[in-house]
Amino acid sequence: MVNQISPDRLADMLDADESFTLVDTRPEDSYEGWRIHGAENVPFGPDDEFTDEEREQLEAARDGGSIVAICGKGLTSTPFSFELEQHDYDDVSVVKGGMEDWSKVYEVVPVETETDDLVVLQLQRRAKGCLGYVVGSTDAASAVVVDPTRQTDQFKIVAEEAGLTIDRVLDTHVHADHISGGRKLADELEVPYHLGDRATERDVEYDYEPLTDGETIELGEIELEALHTPGHTTEMVNYLVDGEALLTGDTLFVESVGRTELQFGESEARSASEHASGDGASDEDAAHGAELLYDSLHETILELPDETRILPGHVSVTADNRYEVGSPGDLIGARLGELRDELDLLGLDEDEFVTRLAENAPEKPPNYERVIEINTGAASPEDESEATTLELGPNNCAA
Repeated sequence: MVNQISPDRLADMLDADESFTLVDTRPEDSYEGWRIHGAENVPFGPDDEFTDEEREQLEAARDGGSIVAICGKGLTSTPFSFELEQHDYDDVSVVKGGMEDWSKVYEVVPVETETDDLVVLQLQRRAKGCLGYVVGSTDAASAVVVDPTRQTDQFKIVAEEAGLTIDRVLDTHVHADHISGGRKLADELEVPYHLGDRATERDVEYDYEPLTDGETIELGEIELEALHTPGHTTEMVNYLVDGEALLTGDTLFVESVGRTELQFGESEARSASEHASGDGASDEDAAHGAELLYDSLHETILELPDETRILPGHVSVTADNRYEVGSPGDLIGARLGELRDELDLLGLDEDEFVTRLAENAPEKPPNYERVIEINTGAASPEDESEATTLELGPNNCAA
């Protein structure tokens, strides 16, 4: 009998290094673009039959134990598994919801803080490397959510389990790699939604409460200070949490800095809609953003104490779904002093920094123009299927 397992169960099996063979039945191009580490690609259509060639391929890759099949949505891995049963494979499972549901697996990691009053919880969207946060005060029993993804229930559950009520929702910027859950979560909870005040330059078409550079939000005795840090985008804001942790969005990562050419053009006021029409994203765009990012890093972030904990908005994920640094379930963060010493980009002078970012821009995030349209309110996804499709694959926000 073919069993179904959840994506969370698959994550547990991978993390425990259990002995099983993972088979991805999607077409080769889908597999090559984004896959789970260790998966063997055996393309299989809904009407295909299991061939001797496929059996030989499976046997060559098999690592003993059970077989787990996965595809895009579960539509081809299920008939593939039935075919395996017919060929006397007796321990076969299918991942329910396939890679679509795999992209919605989360880990929750508590961040060590200096006082019992301050709570910081990092939510890791495993497949994309998106990092969101619940920040709260135990004394005040109140919290804010920063950079939530569109699986908003994840953030509600985490806050509730911590005994916190979400009073505000904040985004660091208009995201280009995934659909933000910020407005949705704020609407569901009927609480204020915030962006930096420079978001007016992105032609944002929905209501939000702007935060100016240096403005603070209070959670009982806990303070969050908004720091304007343009570079990745014009409106990028970092949030300094009670003087001890900095939520850096896509400004500074543990392994790199944010890329700088997705929004910028000859003018800081170039809108997302202009980029959606195909203008920009040249070396000149990247250089303009890099100049701003250099200033944000050296005049704002690197002026903070070395012990400041840097908590980024992403961790880079490889095509085979491994974190570039750290592991799922482990805190993705570092002390500023460590990054100052270890990140080569932070030691460059301005000309070298700008040249490096302008000439080495990575491949653009899939569907980024459409994602920006949605995140500025200029468009809405047609349905859940389109939203899921737009977000498939890892993020690509680092320089």
